[in-house]
Amino acid sequence: QVQLVESGGGLVQAGGSLRLSCAASGRIFSSYVMGWFRQAPGKEREFAASVRWKGGSTYYADSVKGRFTISRDNAKNTVYLEMNSLKPEDTAAYYCAASSRLAALEPEDYDYWGQGTQVTVSS
Repeated sequence: QVQLVESGGGLVQAGGSLRLSCAASGRIFSSYVMGWFRQAPGKEREFAASVRWKGGSTYYADSVKGRFTISRDNAKNTVYLEMNSLKPEDTAAYYCAASSRLAALEPEDYDYWGQGTQVTVSS
């Protein structure tokens, strides 16, 4: 089993920055992919970014590319999402997730989920 706990959400003005953290515990394998998803009210959950524990390769959705940076600290078993130049359309609940699959871009590719943290960007 894997447990994921997100933190770092909050209210920020447009153009501002936030850093989300995801603390992982349990049986995390180096082959796992860690992802950040977001879900706005009335919308489907969408992929934002992912990073592989081993090697650190990253992948981003076009909507966040150039503004968000995903990283991981293997020693702390923590994944981060640095969000800059935030826009009102970034407002959503942000979820951390873990996948044992080689390719993981869809919610159904992920096996474990955190409880989410709310990010609200005011205009």
